[in-house]
Amino acid sequence: MQPAADPAGAVGAGVDPENRAQDATVPIRPLSFRELLDLPFALLQADIRLLAGCAGILLVSGELVVAGFIGLISHLTDGSDEGTALAAIFATLGAAWLLRVALRGVTVTTGLARVLGAPVDLRESVRRTGARLGPLLLTQAVFTAIGIAVLAPSAVLFPLTFVGGLLWFLLTYPLLILLLAWLRAIHSVAEPVLFAERTTAGAALKRSAMLSRPLRARRAGLRICLHLLFAVLIVPLLGLMLFAGDISGTHRWPFLILVTTGALLLVAFAEVVEAAARVVGYLDLRCRREGFDIRIPAGGPR
Repeated sequence: MQPAADPAGAVGAGVDPENRAQDATVPIRPLSFRELLDLPFALLQADIRLLAGCAGILLVSGELVVAGFIGLISHLTDGSDEGTALAAIFATLGAAWLLRVALRGVTVTTGLARVLGAPVDLRESVRRTGARLGPLLLTQAVFTAIGIAVLAPSAVLFPLTFVGGLLWFLLTYPLLILLLAWLRAIHSVAEPVLFAERTTAGAALKRSAMLSRPLRARRAGLRICLHLLFAVLIVPLLGLMLFAGDISGTHRWPFLILVTTGALLLVAFAEVVEAAARVVGYLDLRCRREGFDIRIPAGGPR
């Protein structure tokens, strides 16, 4: 006969892993869709000081680099409006990409440590991120390549007229966003796999595909809901930027600093939430696909 299951802390198909607190931030069991949307914020709240401090340091550093690059290009082009505008765009895009990589690594390592019952400080989180920086950059490059492959052709075909361009945007980009969510859903937990299972970038992408494929539509829907939430939260920040713009006026440098800082702030917030959602999604998929929430008693069958 099989021994009776340990009733303490029973969750889902089994019990919590050994030595895990029963009031854990994220329960290790299959999660509902609503929980997949709610629990990332609970996970962030548990380490809000660490993540906010890290994001603040990276944001200030990124903005200093962006401002320096814009100033250099403006000087080399004798203050050309076109050169300054292009410098601002490309510098912000580059800084945003690196900001996402760093915040994704720190958030994922911090979140995994929290849910597995061994919280870490910022120094340890940065150390773990640095130890896996190469594979992390490769996985981020794959996500970026997928986004460019989907969105770039439509951008190239963007009509020159304002009315035609607006109509083209309204007709094509919602469909492209749905397609992008579907394509990226298959690799949605690559980073948690990378850190939790200490594997290579290629193996992490394959493992993520294996875990996510049967629930791909669910992962894509979750991603779309998160981005709709980001769109709602952007509105107050845009209002704050417009208010600050009224104070600073339309002078070039105050305007550039305001716009680039606002863009990096949006990227930082969205990335932290999305990275936390990846951690929660990873645990959910492990429980659904592999019974990660089931613990076999130490004595085994009798």
